[in-house]
Amino acid sequence: MKKFLLPLLFLFLFILESLFVQYVPTDLLGENKIIAPHFLFAALLFLTIFVSRKQGIIYAAIFGLLFDIVYIEIIGIYLFLFPFIAYLTSKILNILQNNFFVAILITIVGIALLEVGVYEMDHLIHVTDMDFMSYLHLRFYPTLILNALFVMIAGYPLKRLFEKHMDAMRAE
Repeated sequence: MKKFLLPLLFLFLFILESLFVQYVPTDLLGENKIIAPHFLFAALLFLTIFVSRKQGIIYAAIFGLLFDIVYIEIIGIYLFLFPFIAYLTSKILNILQNNFFVAILITIVGIALLEVGVYEMDHLIHVTDMDFMSYLHLRFYPTLILNALFVMIAGYPLKRLFEKHMDAMRAE
């Protein structure tokens, strides 16, 4: 049963992002602002930080592909960015001390990298024609605020869950 806990958690967060977009008012952080929840990605980064690089990258690749299949017309943007940023996160942790506040900061930076990476890819292949300054004000800052709030609220429960998962893995 415990083996299914992580995939179910990530699947729940995947569905929660969709529900959040559908049911939360669009003018939550101001008029004409675009808010993109990245709850799943934040949890994937916490998995990478508190469990293992290997598990984090594998789950990031699987859910990146799922995200591309369900939401995006182009397969590969999230499939590449999710595991790549998870890998960068694990490498940054080799330099920095691994504690809860550093994990929050690294997760927020990872979400920022994801947002900028997706914008640049969309801009490169002409999916969007929004200039970078408009993007920053209309999507990047509101998205970062929302996801920072999520990470601060859900970070400690996720940390505890992943630490228990790590202890169970060691016991096996």
